[in-house]
Amino acid sequence: MTADNRYFYEPSKGHGLAHDPLNAIVGPRPIGWISSRNAEGQRNLAPYSFFNCFNYKPPIIGFASTGWKDSVANIVETGEFVWNLTTRGLAEQMNQTSAMLPRGQDEFSFAGLTAKAGTIVKADLVAESPVNFECKLSQCIQLTAANGDKIDTWLVLGEVVAVHIAKHLLNAEGIYQTALAEPVLRAGGPSAYYGISEDLRFDLHRPQV
Repeated sequence: MTADNRYFYEPSKGHGLAHDPLNAIVGPRPIGWISSRNAEGQRNLAPYSFFNCFNYKPPIIGFASTGWKDSVANIVETGEFVWNLTTRGLAEQMNQTSAMLPRGQDEFSFAGLTAKAGTIVKADLVAESPVNFECKLSQCIQLTAANGDKIDTWLVLGEVVAVHIAKHLLNAEGIYQTALAEPVLRAGGPSAYYGISEDLRFDLHRPQV
């Protein structure tokens, strides 16, 4: 504890806490529920804790994978993937798809989910999910430390080429209703998730200077 009553640590020397607070502080985060196919056409579906949107036009989304997992291998092989929105009603099935199944075993079947053919890409959509983004790979980047050392973590970025939205999530003015979708957000620790509510919304407008 420092003199200003703040806990301080240098990550390279360890945090000294019961659990690394990094992903609890940078959170809650949307879940990268990523479906893909390998070159042989075998399906894969897996959730990723580090996921977000990075650009408007063209729309670019991305996720980070610690290790060269099946999702990354499939996407690099085929150049395609789909992001599926995880809702509260799908949380348990999303969690099922995090199981370490043998390569080639179908997580859709394992979790009792329906695979729906993409419109533009060959990767499948989670039919039960109310929002799906079909994506084409734009970059796959191996991360490096500040000293230039390569890290066994891969950032996969994709351009969104097709969007599917359940109509009940669009109001009469055509505005997407974020809270109505009941998205599930990832927090810290091995099991912490959050939801959102319209009651917690507040609005701020950019200052005019």
